[in-house]
Amino acid sequence: MNEPEQSRSLISRLGQLLEDSFLTVLLVALITIATGQIVLRNVFHSSLPWTDELLRLLVLWLAMAAAVTAARDDRHISIDVLSRFLEGRWLAGSRLLIAAFTAAVCGLLAWHSGRFVNDSRLYEDILLGGVPAWILQGVMPLAFALMTWRYLAHALRHLLVLLRGEH
Repeated sequence: MNEPEQSRSLISRLGQLLEDSFLTVLLVALITIATGQIVLRNVFHSSLPWTDELLRLLVLWLAMAAAVTAARDDRHISIDVLSRFLEGRWLAGSRLLIAAFTAAVCGLLAWHSGRFVNDSRLYEDILLGGVPAWILQGVMPLAFALMTWRYLAHALRHLLVLLRGEH
């Protein structure tokens, strides 16, 4: 492996570590806050008014971050019956179409979630007692844009396999 490939590999591993760590922090925060809320309600008969809204936001952020991470390794749930029966160029062609379609859908979702977040900004929606909602909702267009980028990269990789005739 030459030096540029090693640095790319190091950067890639560092990015994966950061993504996985971010997911872990979100999940631990979600579980900790939810458990704390349950204890407060059942033991002390009280609760913090902002925790339910925060938990919903953490679920959103966790789902978006997990989706981006799944897109990294092309590990999204898919119903792909044909791939079992295809080989070589046919398999690469099938994977190319699936990745391109997924990129198109994610791009469309990025666009429309961006419009939603912009509307939230224009209407001056607030969450958590005063935080502008668009800041917290901005994870949606960002995550869908990252997934679009990753699936375009997967599509390009499958196209190169198809053009080279590799198996």
